[in-house]
Amino acid sequence: MGCWGARPLTGGMTDKAAETANTQRMTVVVTGASGRTGSRVAEAARGAGLTVRAASRARGFDWEDPTTWAQTLRDADAAYLMYPSDVGSPAAAEGVGALAREAVGLGVRRLVLLSARGEDQALPTEAALTSSGADWTIVRATWFSQNFSEGPLVEGMVHGELVFPAGEVKEPFVDVRDIADVVTAVLTSGDRYVGRTLELTGPRLLSWREAVAEISEAAGSTITYTPVPTRAYGQALTGFGVPAEEVELLIEVFDTLMDGRNAHVTGDVREVLGREPRDFADFAREAAAAGAWKA
Repeated sequence: MGCWGARPLTGGMTDKAAETANTQRMTVVVTGASGRTGSRVAEAARGAGLTVRAASRARGFDWEDPTTWAQTLRDADAAYLMYPSDVGSPAAAEGVGALAREAVGLGVRRLVLLSARGEDQALPTEAALTSSGADWTIVRATWFSQNFSEGPLVEGMVHGELVFPAGEVKEPFVDVRDIADVVTAVLTSGDRYVGRTLELTGPRLLSWREAVAEISEAAGSTITYTPVPTRAYGQALTGFGVPAEEVELLIEVFDTLMDGRNAHVTGDVREVLGREPRDFADFAREAAAAGAWKA
């Protein structure tokens, strides 16, 4: 089904050799290539022999400017789509749908979308992809382990406290390197995962309090977890200058995700990669050794 699968191969090749040959000729566009998942997807894809075309504003690609899309997509074989704000925003559904249709029109039929597990608000964005005519795969990820070591939560943790509206709900935190490995495996596995929605989790459940405790142990410092009501957290974000519209969306998303709906693990990482997902404790030790929570 994918355009790369339709290319002629040298006669007499085994299926494995044919797949390898296709992989070595594949060019994949990676949106958000400097971000948390995109950078790892780009690294994993290069490691698998794919040619990576990084899509970022610095390279002339802008999600908010459709006139920049064609130059990035043209002559590519596949694309990894990561919408830069929240995948559940109305802008994400509009943007992903429009870009997917343009990609298909340019012959880039193989599209993999990063979505959010359990986020009802993301369903319109997923529908925009599935109705585009693409050979699609949706990767729904649970909360990233690396959200504790990269991004806006780190500053508070460096000073000894994580304030967050997660209550005591359990979450199967997933390592972004596993997301990248899954995306790369999906792209290099022919049509095996076309039309599939994969739910990626870590191997065990932890509350935010338990996760912070494991980080404290790994970092050799005391970090406390303070749960707060969602609305209070939103007011704090407004005080930090986050736009009101974005704050309201985040409040809605947090209220949705923190109701326990994601408090179970899946076997999708193991199915795709043939191994268990990385454990949170391993992430915490590696991030602590790299100085993630040092002042």
